[in-house]
Amino acid sequence: MPVITFEYQDLKNLGIDIKKEKLIDILPMLGSDIEDFDDETIKVEFFPNRPDQLSIEGVSRSLKGFISQEIGLPNYPVEESGQKVYIDKEIENIRPYIAFALIENVDFTGNKLKEVMDFQENLHWVIGRDRKKVAIGIHNADVINSPYKYIATSPDENSFIPLEHLNALSPKEILEEHDKGTKYAKLLSKFDKYPLILDKSDNVISMPPIINGELTKLTENTKNIIVDVTGTDEKAVNQTLNIICSSFGEVGGKIKSLEIDYQDRTVITPDLSPKIRNVHVDVANSLIGIDIDAKKAQTLLSKARMDSKIINDNELQVKIPSYRIDILHEVDLVENIAIQYCINKIKGEVPDIATVANENSWFKSDKIIREVMIGLGFQEVMSLMLTSEKSHYTKMKQTEDEHVEVSKPITIDRTMIRKTLLNSLLEFLEDNKHEDLPQKIFEIGDVLYIDNKKETNVKTVKKLAGAICHSTANFTEIKSTIASILENLGYEMTIDSSENPTFISGRVANVKGTSPNGDIKGFFGEVSPEVITNFELEYPVIAFEIEFL
Repeated sequence: MPVITFEYQDLKNLGIDIKKEKLIDILPMLGSDIEDFDDETIKVEFFPNRPDQLSIEGVSRSLKGFISQEIGLPNYPVEESGQKVYIDKEIENIRPYIAFALIENVDFTGNKLKEVMDFQENLHWVIGRDRKKVAIGIHNADVINSPYKYIATSPDENSFIPLEHLNALSPKEILEEHDKGTKYAKLLSKFDKYPLILDKSDNVISMPPIINGELTKLTENTKNIIVDVTGTDEKAVNQTLNIICSSFGEVGGKIKSLEIDYQDRTVITPDLSPKIRNVHVDVANSLIGIDIDAKKAQTLLSKARMDSKIINDNELQVKIPSYRIDILHEVDLVENIAIQYCINKIKGEVPDIATVANENSWFKSDKIIREVMIGLGFQEVMSLMLTSEKSHYTKMKQTEDEHVEVSKPITIDRTMIRKTLLNSLLEFLEDNKHEDLPQKIFEIGDVLYIDNKKETNVKTVKKLAGAICHSTANFTEIKSTIASILENLGYEMTIDSSENPTFISGRVANVKGTSPNGDIKGFFGEVSPEVITNFELEYPVIAFEIEFL
């Protein structure tokens, strides 16, 4: 999860004079986990559903409400700048959406510049999915001029000096030579043209989502900034800009809007007007387990930095600030009432429910499988269904395909739901490579496939996978192992050739099994040396995976 570090003095500078001990008690109540602290600084981990709290300004705003120092909807006026952004039609098939803001009277002295950069990178991860969905650029507004242009350029045109570089490079050269270019080249590699943001004089401001230009580099002396947010999801793009503008507005930044001129419409950004949603007192009381009236609910919502109007004894109309992108349902407002009521004050109750437990039929066969695997000398491991594209595809030398993504991942290595068990087994071997060899591990677990025929659009499949690691592990051993497993489980086995990039070519096979109770399919073989190296293993690995049909 995102972690921010700030000094107690930072809160004092923002008008909050609170003792360290009280602060440490309060922060977990706001949806955070304190990682570490000393006499001067505190390191706090915030849940990704509250990206507005990933800056010291956002933390300060929430704290002021919780301790009733400032309550109600914050007001961040937005003036018109008179500036425009023109959108090239060719960009719509690459990275089609953009939002702009001009913010004047900013302060980057001391640690502020680093804090803003950290805030930007945290948003890149939490909302932007590592820049794939949303990317942010922050520029010195005093060295560029409106109108701005968002264009698609050929790979060898519009060379510019990228940030932290001495020489001008073409967009193609940036993707091949610059550190940021090579890291994020995959985001643009399938396109024939690349996005650029230019100013009135055709100076390159940015190559989203890769790198900003050196021309607009921020320094401690920068006083006015342009913020651009580009992406593939217009809602996420605008939400991200609102969070950034609100953070600067909290410390006196003067926010000005720009006119975004698409081919078929005109949009003004940012739009910091609040959303409206109703909440019912009886719903809040029932879900939380408390007994409050509409007036008390209004007070608690004010502490959550929202304005509300009492419609009747049981209903309130709530104004939700634009930076609160986590408020999607009435239940989210109830959660905020509970937080401000104080979670520690809510008494737990044992539900008045009687149940009779039975073993789930989905897991009945697992006991037999475990007995077989343990009898063959394997040890069982259990891993999370969540993994990452890097571990699941890149490190396994597999091509990324359709899969279930986590919309708001808690950690960067848990961004998707697995379709295979093998990478988890290799991660386990990596974590335990200091242990004695041989190592023989297996896992019985569920995976998820996209299936649009299902009501939920996904299909759950049970799999069994195993891996063996030692100095002489080879194809003959894993073939013998899979044959023993299937025979003991009552399957008739057939094998044929396979081309699986995770394994050594010629030392991998597909396997099928039939039995009166159902069929299986899968594969087994010697893991490729490149995959072994990707997981920092030092000895040969053989593995198998079968799917129960």
